[in-house]
Amino acid sequence: METSELLKRVRRLEIKTRALTNNIFAGEYHSAFKGRGMSFAEVREYQPGDDVRDIDWNVTARMNKPYIKVFEEERELTLMLVVDLSASQRFGTVDRTQRELAAEICATLAFSALQNNDKIGVIFFTDQVEKFIPPQKGRKHVLYIIRELLNFEPKGKRTDVTVAMEYLMKVITKRSITFVISDFLDTRDFSRPLLVAARKHDLVGLRLYDSRMASLPDVGLLKIVDAETGHEQFIDTSSRAVRQQQQAWWRTEEERLDTLFRKNGVDYASIATHADYVKPLMNLFARR
Repeated sequence: METSELLKRVRRLEIKTRALTNNIFAGEYHSAFKGRGMSFAEVREYQPGDDVRDIDWNVTARMNKPYIKVFEEERELTLMLVVDLSASQRFGTVDRTQRELAAEICATLAFSALQNNDKIGVIFFTDQVEKFIPPQKGRKHVLYIIRELLNFEPKGKRTDVTVAMEYLMKVITKRSITFVISDFLDTRDFSRPLLVAARKHDLVGLRLYDSRMASLPDVGLLKIVDAETGHEQFIDTSSRAVRQQQQAWWRTEEERLDTLFRKNGVDYASIATHADYVKPLMNLFARR
């Protein structure tokens, strides 16, 4: 993409998502995630009623009287966007591709975090970690993230959620708010790494999909290509049995992911490329 066109797209996305952040998401992000972490504030003398588990024994020994550690709600958090850039994310039949939808959602979340003076970081992944942008603050940093979301060319084509979760645990040592944004078309079992990450981080899964993944159109003989493996085949979409088979696979996939996220205590929402993503995000925030 030419630089001038890329800058125009970044600017359009900034205008749209900042408007959403200011007019709709104002306060929602804050109320959903603030107060999830506690940080050390000070040491003060013990008072009757204080929790004895908070006693600072080192200070107590030096002062010959009991002192306790005081903690306060963390005012600044870290937002991590773990984004799937596998080949299947380029799929889209109406309005936009899954990757374009991911860019919009990420921009909205990033500007929401920016309003709260939080740091924002990114991990791009396929079947390998493609790029890590360390958490920082500021509008310039958010615009850089948006530019990379729109223009970054990954080396890998397939999806491996395990790789992304293991890398997250390695590079982000403090608790963070982490959105994993993917179609989750991963043939490997990533339940265990998801559970481990969810114990340390405030994890949210956003599954992006196109409506044609759920239901095939009746258009006769159709050539389909698996974007991640390159496998090609023809299917007869005029056959009711073929369409029903596709729908059955989709329902099974939905149930599998719903069970996986719920079992591991991870909040989860499914968002279609043709739909408005504001309502699912608002509902997700309201449940927290």
